[in-house]
Amino acid sequence: MKKNIKVPAKIVGIIGHPVSHTFSPQIHETAFKLTKQNYTYQVFDVHPKNVRDALRGIVALGIVGLNVTVPHKESVLEFLDEISADARLVGAVNCIHCDNETLIGYNTDIYGALETLKPYREKIMGEPVTVFGAGGGARAVIYTLVTYFKPSQIFVVNRDISRAEILKKFFADSQNYFNIKVIELHNPDENLAIDASRLVINATPVGMYPNIGESIILSDSRDLEGKIFFDLIYNPVETEFLKIAREKNAIAIGGIEMLYQQAAKAFEIWTGVPMPIEKVRAKLDTSLFNQTKRRV
Repeated sequence: MKKNIKVPAKIVGIIGHPVSHTFSPQIHETAFKLTKQNYTYQVFDVHPKNVRDALRGIVALGIVGLNVTVPHKESVLEFLDEISADARLVGAVNCIHCDNETLIGYNTDIYGALETLKPYREKIMGEPVTVFGAGGGARAVIYTLVTYFKPSQIFVVNRDISRAEILKKFFADSQNYFNIKVIELHNPDENLAIDASRLVINATPVGMYPNIGESIILSDSRDLEGKIFFDLIYNPVETEFLKIAREKNAIAIGGIEMLYQQAAKAFEIWTGVPMPIEKVRAKLDTSLFNQTKRRV
C-alpha cells in the first residue's frame, strides 16, 4: 500500500525593518487556502546591512518570492538579476520572484495605486497633487500619477530636502516630468500646497503602528472639504491622517485597498493563479479592522 507523501509547501514572504505591522501574511494565507495553493507565507525582519545576504539566502533556501517593504524598496535593486521595466522606471521594487535561481524584481505598488485611485479619476485628472514622502512608496505613487492621471503639479513635501530633490530629478530625467516642486516638511508652503491640491497623499510611515496617534498633517489644517486624502499606511486601517480628513469633510482612502491590490498582483506573479480578491476581502476586512482596534 502506497503512503501519501506530503509535498513541502513553497515558501514566500516579506522582508522589511520593522515588519511586525504587516497584514500580508493574513491576506496571502487566506488566498492560498481559497485557491488550494500549497504555499506558506513567512515574515523576515531584515536589517538594512543584511539585505544582500538575505537575497542570497532566498536563492539558497528555495524561497519562491518576497514582498519588500520599508526601508528596502530601493536598496534591493542592485542585488537583483532582472528588474521589470516599470520597476526600473520607478527606481523601487516591492515584489521579488525567484524563478530558477533568477531574482526578478517588480513593482506591484504601481498596480495597487492605480486600482485604488481609478474610481476618483474624474476628480483628480490633471489636478495638482501633494505627496508627503520621497521613498519607494512615493516613487510608485508619483509614477502612477504621472503616467495615468497627468497632474498639473506635484508638491513633494519631505523632511529630507536632498532626497526629495533626487526624486524630482529622477522624474525629470526618466519621465520628462518637470512639474515637481519640493517643500520642506512643516514649511509654511506646505499648507499652501494642500490648499492648491485636489489629492493629498501620505507616503511616509508617520502614523503607522505602533505610532498610531501621529499624523503628517496637523489637526488644525485648513478647509479640506472636497479634497481626497489617500494614506498608504494600512495598519491601523483608520489612521490619524484619515481621521483628520474625515473630520474636515474630505474623502478618505485607506492604504488597505492598495495593500489588497498590490498583493493580488504579487500573488499572481508567484503562483500563476489570479487572487480571488473579493473573497479574500470578504473574509478579512472585519478581522483586520478589529485587529488594529485591539492594538490601540
